[in-house]
Parts: sequence; C-alpha cells; structure tokens
Amino acid sequence: MANTPQARKRIRRNDRRADINKARVSRIRTFVKKVESAIASGDKTAAAEALRAAQPEMMRGVSRGVLHKNTVARKLSRLSARVKLLG
Repeated sequence: MANTPQARKRIRRNDRRADINKARVSRIRTFVKKVESAIASGDKTAAAEALRAAQPEMMRGVSRGVLHKNTVARKLSRLSARVKLLG
C-alpha cells in the first residue's frame, strides 16, 4: 500500500496513463486489422491504401512509447511483404 503522497500520486498517474496507452495500442491494432482484412480479401489497392494509413499510426505509437521501434519495423515489413505478394 502506498504510504507517501508521491506514491499515491504515482498510482493515480499510472492508472490514467495505462488507460491512454491501452487506447493507443487498440487504435493501432484496428489499423493493422484493416490491412490484414484487405489482404485476406485479395484486394491489392485496398491493402496498399490501408497500409499507407497504418504506417503513421504505428510510428506514432513508437514515438509515444507504447510500442518498441523494432516491433513496429518488423510488423510493417511483414505487412508490406504480404501486400506486395498480392496479385
């Protein structure tokens, strides 16, 4: 249990930041799912457009500190490779 005023404040702050970060990660996942659904449907133009929309969102997650840089780079690389393979 937090006994000092700083520790109590830190708990309140951590709870607020966790909610914000959860929303950010959820938003990024939504963009990635749009790309994956376009890939699954086989529509290359829609998949490429969705990927162009997802890239800045994912990089924004890196700059905000909710995702690691290499994780986003790996995911973008894999998504772009899958879009490239579409007919």
